[in-house]
Amino acid sequence: MAGLTVKGVTKLLGDAPVLNRIDLTIPEGEFCVIAGPSGAGKTALLRAIAGLDHVDAGTIEMDGEVVTERQPRQRDVAMVFQTDTLFPAMSVFDNIAFSLRARRTARREIEPRVRRVAEILGIAQLLDRPTRVLSKADRRRAAIARAVVRDAGLCLFDDPLADVEGDLRDQMRDEIKLLHREFPTTGIYATHDPMEAMTLADRTVLMREGRVEQEGAPLDLFERPLTRFVAGYFGWPKMNFLAGALGREDGGDVIRLAAGGASVRLPPNRLSKDLVDGLSVILGLRPEHMMRAVRASPPDGVYRHEAEIELLRPIGSRTYATFRMGGAPVVAELLAHDVSRPGDRVSIDLNLKRATIFDAMTEKAL
Repeated sequence: MAGLTVKGVTKLLGDAPVLNRIDLTIPEGEFCVIAGPSGAGKTALLRAIAGLDHVDAGTIEMDGEVVTERQPRQRDVAMVFQTDTLFPAMSVFDNIAFSLRARRTARREIEPRVRRVAEILGIAQLLDRPTRVLSKADRRRAAIARAVVRDAGLCLFDDPLADVEGDLRDQMRDEIKLLHREFPTTGIYATHDPMEAMTLADRTVLMREGRVEQEGAPLDLFERPLTRFVAGYFGWPKMNFLAGALGREDGGDVIRLAAGGASVRLPPNRLSKDLVDGLSVILGLRPEHMMRAVRASPPDGVYRHEAEIELLRPIGSRTYATFRMGGAPVVAELLAHDVSRPGDRVSIDLNLKRATIFDAMTEKAL
């Protein structure tokens, strides 16, 4: 295993930065997920770390040694690409064992390692078959197995499940987690899928337009987003956003928020008291922080809204209900039987203690 440090890495495409002064430190043994939408720079960063593409500025270190100018074969990096790079005429066993044989691993070690990684990924029964007859998902498994089994200092995964869908994708996520536990290595996994970024990572790095938007433990990004982009990227359904403004009362000691047609008193110490009166803001509130009212009056820090339900999306034990506040659609996560049909009027409590407030100009959290 190897630790990785990326300092000020920049890569240009013409005059436009694909990577813009990336700083990143990944300790030995950590499984880090690089997340972000298409064009964020995820693949470009992985290719730069692997040495497949040059960088225009900055340095890349592995275990304290600068490897920026080293060729890929000199970096002790294994990589799983988005497209299959298997040998179609060779058996699954020989594909997985290929890198071990190339590194002159002792024969007595090769078979047990190959069989163990194949068992975790559910392809042990396919080891004698040529890879050309495998399903798309099993080819992905074989490619992952080949990268992990060689025990490289650093293992890179470039969105390996991009073309796998549904329950099978969920199953393969679990297999990758088990694989990392059994074959611990420093891993960097790039994905556009927020669910993978939350479920796979020891630490998540969210990228946007070639920059790191925020990094930290997955729950930190979910619960304490630094920007509106981070807040909107994680969670399903997405966080609700309502435009509003701050106002003061009682000599400035109390801050009220007017948003979505509602005027609510914010919980004490929710915001700094030196904020500008009348500041334009965006209120962010997740669907799970709303519930059907059960008390006669809302507790402190909770705003009660009388809503007419426009749309219901039942998913078993929960129902996602859409209603409007100040003309803007809002989605609440309610219990299955809280609402019967569209058109019902219900009282919904919004827990403002769990809300995030963003500056409307900068979109940074206040």
